[in-house]
Amino acid sequence: MLAHAKILIIEDDGKLSQALVSGLESAGYEVITASTGEEGFYLAHSQRPDLLLLDLTLPQRNGLEVLQQIRRDGLDMRVMILTSHNTVEDRVEGLQTGADDYLGKPFSFPELLARIDALLRRFVPLTPESRSIVIADLTIYTRSRTASRSGQLLELTPREFDLLLYLAENRGRTVSREMLTRDVWRENARYTPIDNVIDVQIARLRRKIDDPFPVKLLQTVRGIGFSLREVEP
Repeated sequence: MLAHAKILIIEDDGKLSQALVSGLESAGYEVITASTGEEGFYLAHSQRPDLLLLDLTLPQRNGLEVLQQIRRDGLDMRVMILTSHNTVEDRVEGLQTGADDYLGKPFSFPELLARIDALLRRFVPLTPESRSIVIADLTIYTRSRTASRSGQLLELTPREFDLLLYLAENRGRTVSREMLTRDVWRENARYTPIDNVIDVQIARLRRKIDDPFPVKLLQTVRGIGFSLREVEP
């Protein structure tokens, strides 16, 4: 859990909102709430939470409108949609609008906590001091979504950049195919096996970030997954 992380809940169901406040505060989070889209949008700007739990059906301004404006304004926070609108089309629309995760109601509170923790662990604040991630001679610019190695700009597709950023945020750790399926492709590995797709993307990424350079950073951990790190000679 990110120390002293602040969570904004925008939810017009008073009972659910209070239950979330109680559970999240017990877990150590600072929590603020809003019951309308307009109030939530104001608090997102004024309070700058680390994470936003957002209902879609809200008075004054619906959740997608709030999310769209937050992203348009460049507010730097993770957003998880909590809603009873949970069709595939709803999830796709929410994620394409800019949500980082999507959880349908009713949901398990332990699962919500686990997802919040995962989002906050991946969070890279875009302060002047942390707009880039540096591993050896590889630099990843989180705001511009570009990367360079030894000063040479790498031409990455959006999916390749997402994959590289995820590996960089977990630098030094081994990430499994299941983690990549869930967190980068946002699929359920149980129902949508995409191992071949992941292997193809890893191979393409390796050709761009490693093949032209003497030091190899993208490591395959046999039988487990992949890791982005500089191997000691």
